[in-house]
Amino acid sequence: MEYFKSSFKSVLGAQPAEEQISYADTVERLVDRLHTSSLLEDRRDACRALKALSRKYRVEVGAQGMNALCEVLQRDSNDSEILSYALETLFNITSPQPLEEEERPAGDEKRWETVGEQFTEIFIKFPDNVTVVLGFLDEYSFKVRWPAVRLLSNLVINKTKEIQEIVLISPMGVSKLMDLLCDNREVIRNDALLLLIQLTKGNSNIQKIVAFENAFDRLFEVMHEEGYADGGIVVEDCLLFMLNLLRNNASNQNFFKEGSYIQRLAPMFELPDENNSVNVWSPQKVSNIYCVLQVIRSLVAPTNPTQVTSSCQKTMNTSGILQALCNILMANGVPVNILTESINATADIIRGNYSNQEYFAALQAPCANPREALVLLLMSMVNEKQPVTLRCAVLYCFQCFLFKNELGQSRLIQTLLPSTVEQDNISTGQLLCAGLFGADPMSNWFAAVALSHSLVDNPVQRELMLKVMLTPSPQSPPASLLNLITDLLQSNAKIQSKLGLLILLSTWLSHCPMAVNSFLEISTGIPYLTNQAAAMEHDENDELVQGLCAFLMGICLVFNDGKSTVFSKESLYQLIVKRVGIETFIDKLNQVSRHEMYSKASKHPQLHCKSSKDLLLDYEFCKLFKILESMILKAVTSKKENTLNGGLDDPEDQNIQQYKDMIREQDKKCTELTEENDKLREQLRNYTIDLEELRKYMYDMQQQNAQLKLQEAALKNQLSFMKNTPPPETAENSQKTAAAEEKLKSAESEIAQLHGIVSQLKKDQEDLLILLSDQETRIETYKSQLKQLGQKVDDDDEDETTAAASESQTINNQVVLPDVENLRVS
Repeated sequence: MEYFKSSFKSVLGAQPAEEQISYADTVERLVDRLHTSSLLEDRRDACRALKALSRKYRVEVGAQGMNALCEVLQRDSNDSEILSYALETLFNITSPQPLEEEERPAGDEKRWETVGEQFTEIFIKFPDNVTVVLGFLDEYSFKVRWPAVRLLSNLVINKTKEIQEIVLISPMGVSKLMDLLCDNREVIRNDALLLLIQLTKGNSNIQKIVAFENAFDRLFEVMHEEGYADGGIVVEDCLLFMLNLLRNNASNQNFFKEGSYIQRLAPMFELPDENNSVNVWSPQKVSNIYCVLQVIRSLVAPTNPTQVTSSCQKTMNTSGILQALCNILMANGVPVNILTESINATADIIRGNYSNQEYFAALQAPCANPREALVLLLMSMVNEKQPVTLRCAVLYCFQCFLFKNELGQSRLIQTLLPSTVEQDNISTGQLLCAGLFGADPMSNWFAAVALSHSLVDNPVQRELMLKVMLTPSPQSPPASLLNLITDLLQSNAKIQSKLGLLILLSTWLSHCPMAVNSFLEISTGIPYLTNQAAAMEHDENDELVQGLCAFLMGICLVFNDGKSTVFSKESLYQLIVKRVGIETFIDKLNQVSRHEMYSKASKHPQLHCKSSKDLLLDYEFCKLFKILESMILKAVTSKKENTLNGGLDDPEDQNIQQYKDMIREQDKKCTELTEENDKLREQLRNYTIDLEELRKYMYDMQQQNAQLKLQEAALKNQLSFMKNTPPPETAENSQKTAAAEEKLKSAESEIAQLHGIVSQLKKDQEDLLILLSDQETRIETYKSQLKQLGQKVDDDDEDETTAAASESQTINNQVVLPDVENLRVS
């Protein structure tokens, strides 16, 4: 007890002395009574009083009574009333938020805000306390089960990772929590949902176990009972729980797809009648639809394994989900956040999937003058009155439509080329050109980036776009698109517009000598880039513009095939050396990759911007820059070294320089190999830990298998007895027979589930052993290379590798999977 008192001495000291003594003495007497009284009734009264005091004086009750309350959970587990008082008292003590009745001195709010977390830390110092509370979930009594659920919710909020680890090692801990979703008392079921949402955050092991405990079936049952999208907040909680299980978890994503759960999401998208006068988009319905869109995006996210994403994309089409999303895009009165997220979800579904892209390309808006849905979306993108988030979503959708879609890219460029067929409606190419040359800087940027995506990984379209001719005004003669963009780059003073145009030009000229030659023929092009690359920066965005100008100069140097009559490779290099300077040129390039917006844009294909000021760079451009930057630097530095080496007339000096270069290269290679070796050693440690966890999990499966075998034997004996001594046909005996058959069906179901779990375990074990074997081979290869290069390899490294390999072999020999192949119910 003194330990708990000392833990909160500083907090208690903040109370007025007289008040502290009065209620502190009362708490102390009650705790002593709870400790020493031999009568259950006395202990129950003391616990009831502590519960009442904990609402107002929880610090003192927790500091003095924690030990006694834990003893009650152990000693008086058969009395539901005292258990209820103890659990509710612990619930009050560990509350993450200050209680309404709680008295707190002014000026020390931060310390009081962490009181619940500190008491939680004390409570879980003995993990058995949590295990005991988990055991109370088996009690059907409302006054025991409900406070146990609420207490666990507090614990997992305050110490998520610690509680997750305890639940994982607790026998049937996850199963007990999942059983709460079947409780017909809604308050328990709903609080259990909140508990499971918090428990499954960021823990893939718990997520997998929960998924195999039929979580998805139970969640869909609850959502069906609540009315799907028209339901209340419980539907939202179910979707948040589902999102936790699916996001960044390839195993659960595949399980969700193979279990035909994607099709069961379709009822969530049933649109209401537009003529209904009732407000069909209530705030809760908006939240529900938004969450289900998040679930869909988690299944088809670009960061998922390619095989999982592609299979889910296919199912999204066949199940009608893609069609439902397109209906939302074309519907009237849809809230802007739902429309934005629907566009993003559609983008993820069609990204890189040709069938889905063609379906989207053929989509027509339901209006008097039918237009392509893509055209209507692009109209929103280049309209400066639309919200920024919506315009970004349209750009992302357009990018996904063109991703690995050469036919779509070709169709876009064809709308810009001269044609003998008159078009009644505006085309996508015309819309983008209108945005490109408009007055709005954001529209300039959106249109330029969108056009650049029609050229990604498509050299044919880069050459075709050189033939595009436009007339800026009725009085002006036609000019090539390349000339117009170059002129616009020099005349436009807006940073955002300049960056968009530089992105478009860099994508256009890369890997296309014909486009480079055409650009070099423009008299003002290279001089402008040279002046920008040599200029002194003013702020971060100016640095970015200057860096992209240097990058574009580098592209003209690398992809110059020597056919230009204006600038050869050598003349361009000399221009960089004399007008810009090698060091300045390299520094300008490095400024791009060091920019904050570069790191943000390079992480994900979708734009995540809080304001229009964040629209500077694009994901595909960052990929291009990362690839070409090294090529440009190599082209510039190699020419510089050749020039310097050319001045070494003395053969001895040349030999020295060669040796220096060789030593420098070997030193660099040794450093890389050492770093790679350290990474492999860390991976090996992680694999070893994973194998140990797998062994523990398999042991639990063995125990469950043994229990199932005992159940099977009992059922067989029962059936044998019933066959040998057939009872007379009575209503009572018929009911008993039906009950026995029901038990058999339940056992068969459990065995079938165990089959699936064991099969997955076998596969995971085989994959881990293969990975370990590959890692061992790679490590040995790197060690031999390090030894050849003269690097010392410690014996500890070899011992660690040998020990890890030995341990993996031992695990392989010791772990015996449950024998479910022959487990059948007769």
